[in-house]
Formats: sequence, C-alpha cells, structure tokens
Amino acid sequence: MKRDLEHAGLNAGTPSPEAPFRFLTDAEIDFLRANSCIADDWSRVWVKDGFNPKRVFQCRFSGIVRLGNFEGTFTLPGGIVKKAGVRYATLHNVTVGDDSCIENIHNYIANYEIGRHTYIKNVSLIYMDGPSSFGNGVEVSVLNETGGREVPIHERLSAHEAYIMTLYRHRPQLISAMKSIAEDWKRSRTSSAGSIGSDVMMLNVNTVKNVRIGDYAWVEGCDVLENGTVVSNEAAPVHIGNSVSCRDFIISSGSTVDDGANLLRCFVGQSCHLGRGYSATDSLFFSNCHGENGEACAIFAGPYTVTHHKSTLLIAGMFSFMNAGSGSNQSNHMYKLGPIHHGILDRGSKTSSDSYILFPAHVGPFSLVMGRHVSHADTSDLPFSYLIENRNTTYLMPGVNLKSVGTIRDAQKWPKRDKRTDPDRLDHINFNLLSPFTIQKMFNGKHILEELQRVGGPSSDEYSYQSTKIRNSSLVKGLKYYNIGISKFMGNSIIKRLEGLTFENDAQIRERLVPDTGVGSGQWVDLSGLIAPKSEVDRLMSMIENNEITGIRAVSDAFASMAANYYTWEWRWAYDRIEEFYGISPEKITASDICRIVRGWQDAVISLDRMVYEDAKKEFSLSFMTAFGADGTRKEQLQDFGQVRGDFDTNPFVTAVLRHIDTKRALGDELISRLQPLLP
Repeated sequence: MKRDLEHAGLNAGTPSPEAPFRFLTDAEIDFLRANSCIADDWSRVWVKDGFNPKRVFQCRFSGIVRLGNFEGTFTLPGGIVKKAGVRYATLHNVTVGDDSCIENIHNYIANYEIGRHTYIKNVSLIYMDGPSSFGNGVEVSVLNETGGREVPIHERLSAHEAYIMTLYRHRPQLISAMKSIAEDWKRSRTSSAGSIGSDVMMLNVNTVKNVRIGDYAWVEGCDVLENGTVVSNEAAPVHIGNSVSCRDFIISSGSTVDDGANLLRCFVGQSCHLGRGYSATDSLFFSNCHGENGEACAIFAGPYTVTHHKSTLLIAGMFSFMNAGSGSNQSNHMYKLGPIHHGILDRGSKTSSDSYILFPAHVGPFSLVMGRHVSHADTSDLPFSYLIENRNTTYLMPGVNLKSVGTIRDAQKWPKRDKRTDPDRLDHINFNLLSPFTIQKMFNGKHILEELQRVGGPSSDEYSYQSTKIRNSSLVKGLKYYNIGISKFMGNSIIKRLEGLTFENDAQIRERLVPDTGVGSGQWVDLSGLIAPKSEVDRLMSMIENNEITGIRAVSDAFASMAANYYTWEWRWAYDRIEEFYGISPEKITASDICRIVRGWQDAVISLDRMVYEDAKKEFSLSFMTAFGADGTRKEQLQDFGQVRGDFDTNPFVTAVLRHIDTKRALGDELISRLQPLLP
C-alpha cells in the first residue's frame, strides 16, 4: 500500500477514497498543474476512472474534492455549446457529478454535492456554514405577526396540515404532537453538506448559502438564496429568476419565483407563481397561488389565492380560491395592542378594487367584498353574498353571488388552471362549488334569514345581523337563492345515486338510497381546499394526539384517504337532509316522491342557469360598449365590439349554459322515465 501511494506521489497513511473514486495519478496531477490548478493536498482530490484532466483549468482545491467524468456538452439558449468540466473555480469539500460544468466562480463553492449534467456559471458564492435543515422547521408566524400560530414549514407541508396547525390551537396536545412530527422531519433533513441536483442550470447568481436545490431547477440572476430548499424534479422543475431574494424558505415543485420577488420565512406550494417585485413575509402559499407586484404579511394563502396589483396588501388573512382586487387592504391592529387580529375569507371570496376590511372579520364562502368595512362582520353562515358599504355601513345581500356569471366561470376555470405536473401532489383540492360544506351553510343561512324575518316582522325595511344590515328585498331573494342552491345539490346527489338502475318497486329504491357508510352525517369543514366531515378530521387529530400517527407521510396519507372517500361520505350527508328539506322520510320514499324531487331539481337548475344567462347578457349591453368604435358611428361601435368581444349568442360560455340546461333537463327526464312504471 505504501509503495502504491508513493507511486501516486502521495504521502503514506492517506485514507483511500470511497468507490467509485480513486486517487489522481502523477501524470494527471502534472497536467492539472500545467492547467494552472493548485491543491492544498493532491491526495484529497479524487476522481473516477476515465477522468479527463483537460477539462479542468485554473482551479483551486481544498478539503476533499471528488470529480466525475467530464465528456458531455451543454447547448445554451442561443445555440452556444459548452463542454463539461471545471474552470476558474475554487472548490472546498465539493463533489462534482459526471458531465457537469462549473465555470467562473468568483469566490468559491464549499461543502456541496453537485449532481450530474449540472451547469453552474458566473456565481459569486455557494457554501454551507455549519449544519442546516434547509428551511425545514422554520417557524412562520402566520395570521398573527406577534406569534401564537406559528407553522413549522417542511418539504411535504400541505395546506390541510397547515390549516390544523394554524387554527386548532385550542388543542395544545395536538399542536405539540404535530410540532414533534415536524421536528423529526427536520432532523432527518439536517446535514453539513448542501446539494445541487442533476440537470440544474444556475447562471449569474450572487449568493447561495445553506440551500438544497433539486433536479432540473433553473436558477438565473437571483440575488440571495439562504437557508432553504428548492423541491424541483424532472416532472415539475422550479424556476428562480432575476433579482430574487429568498431567506428561510421552502419552494415546492413546479413553482416560479422571479422578477425581483422578495421572500422571508415563506412556504411556496406546488406550481405557484410569485414575481414582478412581489414581497412576502411570514406567509404560506399553497398550490397554484399567483402573486405579483403587491405585498403579503402573515397570510395563509390557500390554493388559488391570486393577487396581481402593486397597491394590494394582504395581511393576517386566511384565503383560498380568492381574487384580490387592486388596492385591496386589511388592517389587523386597530391601533391598540399591535397586529394581533386576523380575518378569514372562506373559499371563493373576492375583494373589489379599493376594498378594505378591519380585522377581525369572517366572510362566508364565494362572497364579494366591496368598499370599506370596519364593523368586524361575521357572515360565515351566509355564503354567496355581497358585502357592500353604504355610508360607512356594511350591507349584506345573501345568496346573490350564486347567480353571478363570474362565480360559475371561476368554478369552471379552477380545475383547468391546475398547473401541477408533479405526480406527488401535496394538496388534495376539491373544486366543487356545491358541497356539504357550502350547502350546510345555506341551511344555516335559511334559518338565520327566517328567524330575522320572524323576529323583525316580514314588513321591516331592514334587518340587523352580525354588524351588517340586510334590506327586506335582499332577505327575500336570499331565501329564494338558498332554496335553489339546496335543491340543485340535493337533486344532483339523488339522481347520481339512482343513476343507470331500474327498479321493480319502491322498496328497491329505498334500499338503493341507504348510504354505504355512517361517516359524513354531521358537520363538514374546508381544510383549505380539502372538504371533509369534521368527524374524520377529529379522528385524525385524536390519532396524532395519541401517537397512533407519528410521521409526515402518514399524515399526508390520511388527507389523501379523506379526499378519496369524498363522494361516499357526501351521499351520507345528503341522505340525512332529505327529510329536513323535502319533508319526506327516506325510509318511506316512493317513486312518485323521487319524480317530484327531480322535477323540482330541474326547475332549480334551469332557473339558476337562466339567471346566469341573464347576468352574462349584461356584458353585451349597450352600456358595456362604451369606448368601443372610437371616432365612429353607432354602427361602427357595434362592429368594433363584435370584432373584439364576439357575439352573445355564439359566446362559448353562453352556449355552454344553454347546453347545460338541455343536458340537465334530459337527465331528469331519463330518470323519471325509468321510474314511470312504478307511478300510480
């Protein structure tokens, strides 16, 4: 062994490199020296068989350096071809994979493992400074900037896990157990060596410190990446662009962070886009969020939270499927004890331009907020509403958003805009507009409105509810809209349950209607995208508290199971509401009852579609043609409008609404025809 080491020009007693690496030969060392390379100790520079020293030029090596084989090439944008190798670089304790190219490192790379076929050029500094968990375990002070609702982020964080961690603080044993699970994951990810995966492109970057970067990432022109993980892979690469600064972060697969975005203590979920100077602190963004130009502080941005405008500040709020208008703003401190208040806008809510909400406040699902609201309203049990300010008073219009063309269009576009390409999806998103979550709120809303009408009298001009005012006409219409919504959902569920079957008697119908499970009969919750029975969520939380579930992946699997069982459990809930809504016991229901329900369902669906149709028609009225056909006649105005916006009767959304009416009418008629032989 001593003779072999002396032959290699090395000192006896040097530890042997691990497979598949070997020591350099004297000839290779001489060639590297001729290429202006130096090493503190050549015995600690290890290479693979087939190593080509011609591809290594003007480098300095210290610590243990492992070099792969450099035979490949890179074709850069514009057609320039670069050979693999290491040139103009200082490497300390670095492994460079096969066919990678490291070039023009202005300072050094230290304590990093670099994968195969990765291109790194014009980078100032890449290094590890002691052990790091790469953003795993960083506590994000969501909703309350002063603390109390911290969520420890990690690479597999889902919106549903974060929802429980954020809002279920009344169960300290649960929170403690979940923090322990997150801490175990953090320990498993802690290392003194950083990593840059295979097929990564890194160009013109300033500083990378304590960061782990996954395969196929593209990092170009960013300023600082510090203490974080970029969860990139071949199916869903991550792009980090010019002038980006990220500290204490996790960026999930398929996401883009570019154009000067600035993130501090943030989790970015799968296929999000943050850019154009967007600034965020202590915030969580989950699947398919989109943020540009504006600012976020301590927000919980559930799936499909969208904000585009420089003047928009989202602060201390919980959102999902939300669109923030320009100038939208919230206040969470009331100028008293600091920023301690938070607000919740349930799924599907929107804020109009220049809207303002003084937190605390809670806005019900699929509601629209217009104007300034300072009275801390809670409309969580009145979904699909408008909240409109008039003379510093919040006026509530219950249910009116159910007939809005915008609401229907949003519900249709969200599944189509799911940009996630990673087969391992962390968030289990239910896109249903009508579900036990929203329909139970319609039932609650009906009871609220009926009680207001009973107590205040049916002839009152206005009613007061939760710091809002409801006009008489709005209350009456709200009851109508909620009845339509409930009828549509219940009819859908019953028709689906009886789909494709023939029956010889009423007993067979009743037997088919009996649910397959007892799960789902009570309250349902929306775990930021995942809609599930609260009983199952409580069961999961109890299992975590009792250490029956002790790992991140087991928690994720439990959420996946809830998503998979949604429709089975949904029918259990709908079945239990048949008697409440229709006044018919399901144990005594007959074919005649089903036919009446189906005809009522047809009326509800067609009535709602007609309202949506009329709402869409407004977009083609003369008032909406203002500013078309500049400098021309009315005829030219109409022609200009038609060229740009098209014709109402051929509009794709309008034609889809008309087809939907025909389809639903036919679906109901088909079931009635199957039940016809059983009718008296």
